[in-house]
Amino acid sequence: MWKGEDSRTRLPMILGHEGIGTVAGIGGKKCAADGSELREGDLVFWNRGISCGYCYYCAVLKEPSFCQNRKVPGINVPMGVPPYLNGCYADHVILDAGTNILKVPQTAIDPSVLVAASCSGATAAHGFDIVRPNLGETVVIFGPGPIGLFSAAYAKKYGAGEIVLIGGSEVRLEMGSQFGATTLLNRKKLTAAERQERIMELTSGRGADLIIEASGSGDALREAIGLARMGGTVLSVGLSQPGGTFEFDGFLDLTRRNLRLQGVWVSDTRHAYQAMNLVLSNPELFSRLVTHRFPLSEVNQALQVMDSREAIKAVLLPELG
Repeated sequence: MWKGEDSRTRLPMILGHEGIGTVAGIGGKKCAADGSELREGDLVFWNRGISCGYCYYCAVLKEPSFCQNRKVPGINVPMGVPPYLNGCYADHVILDAGTNILKVPQTAIDPSVLVAASCSGATAAHGFDIVRPNLGETVVIFGPGPIGLFSAAYAKKYGAGEIVLIGGSEVRLEMGSQFGATTLLNRKKLTAAERQERIMELTSGRGADLIIEASGSGDALREAIGLARMGGTVLSVGLSQPGGTFEFDGFLDLTRRNLRLQGVWVSDTRHAYQAMNLVLSNPELFSRLVTHRFPLSEVNQALQVMDSREAIKAVLLPELG
């Protein structure tokens, strides 16, 4: 979006779809998602997507993340649409009346630590809402970025026996061990065949029970299919743009192996709630995700650091300016 390469961008607009803040004012009465009344001074966190509530997906399927009318301030809402100040790269943001807001419990946590939970954490939670490992099962995760690290934490929470993390950054892989990964495989040091051999050794030749593509790479998704056991599940949570193409044999790779190939796109309020509570359960651990902090005036430097992959998570703090 920063580079103008995302078709969802509606210019002119304020970027920033992840945020947390203190309530400065309320237009009328507004309740948080838990039913409690919001008041000025409350620390709040919100579901980034605003669904219409009346379409087939919202009203019948009760899957608001499928809503075709879904608005995401900071992604597809231009500045000309009320309430105008609707992106998080700002010192104030006006939340639409349809926003589902979560009140953050009184705690000593640094608010910036919760920012990643609204997107990366919630998307990972959505994946584990669809499929969870049974106790003792093997989970393989491609990509030690924020979604991958949240996925490792969820896999550990749900009782996975082995959690294998695959990536190309030693720093990120080592951080993965803090989030629950038990085996770290550097794709720059091991070939795909060597990675497969390691995973087969861990699973007595069966393959992994659950494989999560959190890297945004079509090549990783293709490799993931080859690492799954018969009847296993491959979950893709990382692809966010067209272009992750790859080839596979529909019979040999999918049908014959009874493989489940599942995509995951965005998240709902329940997933944001789950991610918030996961972070609050271990704020010291999740604080390590935020490797860089910038004042709002240095937003371009922050985006450059993210683009270079130097940062795991960079946060803008308006008060620093």
